[in-house]
Amino acid sequence: MTSTWMKLTLGAGLFALAACSEPVPADATEPVIAPSLVASGAPRTPVEALAPYYAQLEYVAPVAPEGPALPGTDAVLTSIAFGSCNTAQREIPILATIAAESHDLFMYVGDNVYGDARSYNADLPELRENYAALAARPEFRLLRSALPMLATWDDHDYGMNDLGRDFPFKGFSEQLFLDFWRAPEDDARRQREGIYDAQVFGPEGRRVQIIMLDTRYFRSDLTPTDEQGAAGRERYIPSTNPDQDMLGAAQWAWLADQLAEPADLRLIVSSIQVLADGHGWEAWRTMPLERDRLFRLINEAGAEGVVFVSGDRHSAGLYRRDDVASYPLYEITSSALNMASNRENTEAGPNRLGSMYSPENYGVIGIDWDQGRLNLEIRDMEGDAVRRESISLSAIGAL
Repeated sequence: MTSTWMKLTLGAGLFALAACSEPVPADATEPVIAPSLVASGAPRTPVEALAPYYAQLEYVAPVAPEGPALPGTDAVLTSIAFGSCNTAQREIPILATIAAESHDLFMYVGDNVYGDARSYNADLPELRENYAALAARPEFRLLRSALPMLATWDDHDYGMNDLGRDFPFKGFSEQLFLDFWRAPEDDARRQREGIYDAQVFGPEGRRVQIIMLDTRYFRSDLTPTDEQGAAGRERYIPSTNPDQDMLGAAQWAWLADQLAEPADLRLIVSSIQVLADGHGWEAWRTMPLERDRLFRLINEAGAEGVVFVSGDRHSAGLYRRDDVASYPLYEITSSALNMASNRENTEAGPNRLGSMYSPENYGVIGIDWDQGRLNLEIRDMEGDAVRRESISLSAIGAL
C-alpha cells in the first residue's frame, strides 16, 4: 500500500516535471544542479523520494549580493538590528533607515520573502522568483552593502503558510535558502537537514552567542482552534499531545550543546514568539510541553543571559517572564519591515511589557558593556525608538 506522503510526493514531482521552463531571474548565478540528498536504498521521506529529481534539475539559483563579512570571533558587539516580514513585491524604505545607522550586524528572522508554493510545483518557482526580486531591490542592496547579515526562515520563505515538517519540498527550499544567503560549501547546514545555526562573538566577559533556531523543518502540526477567530483562539490552541515536536531530535540535541558553550549574553532567535500568551496564532504557546522543554533545557544547562528574539506577528512587542528560569527571561518581537498590520493590535498581553506597535518597525539590541545595560528597542520608519526596555545585564546573569 502506497503511503500518503509517497502519493503526494510522486504527484508533485510529476507536476514539476511537466512545468514549463522559466526566464532567468535577476541577480542570479549560472545554472546549477542540486546535490542529491539520498543514499542508496528505498526513500524513507518525501525529501529522499524527491532527491533524485532535484539531483538532475537544472535551475538558476537566486543569490543575494555580496556583503560585509561577519564580525570576527573576537569582535565586541554593541548593536544588533533585526527584522521580519519583508516582501520583495513592494518598496522597503525602512531598510534604508537601518543602513544609515551604526550596527554590528543585521538579522533577518523569518518571512524574509513571501514565496509560498501556491502552485505546489516541486521546482518552487514562486520562492525562486521572490528571492530574485529581493536580490534586485535597491533598498535591500543598500542594507546588504552596509551590514553583515545572519538569517533564519519562517513559513513564507520556507514554502507555505503555517506549514512545518510535512512540506514535501523542504529539501529544495533549504538548498535555495543556503544558496541565496551565500552559505559556503563547507557550511555545516549543507551537510544536514534544517538551517539552525549559531555564532559566537567577543572575548570572555563580553561574549555574545547568537542561536538561530529552525522552527519549520522539523515542526509537527499545530492543533486547530475549535473557535476560529475568537480572541486568543484565532487559529490554533495549545495542546499537550506528547507526540508534537517543535525542533526535532537532532536540533534539540544541538541546542543543548550550544547552551553548554560559554557565553555572557545569549540571543535565541525563534521565528515565532516564545513568551507571548495573548493570541491564537503560531507561537510556542501552542506546544506547551515543548516550550517547557526549552525552559528546562536553559535551566539544566545553567545558561544565563538568555534573551529571545522573534518576528512573524505583523506587530512588535516586548515581553518578560519571571517564573521559568532563575532570572527574568525577556523577548523582543519585531514585525514587520514592510508587511505591517493595518490596524492597532489590541490582543491580550500576558507577559507583555506595554502595548504592541503595529506600523512598520525593526528591532535593535543595544549592549552597553561598560554600564552593564541591555537595551531592547522597537524603532519606527524614521529610526526613533517607540518601545524600549532597559535591563541590567547582571539581572539576567549576563555579567
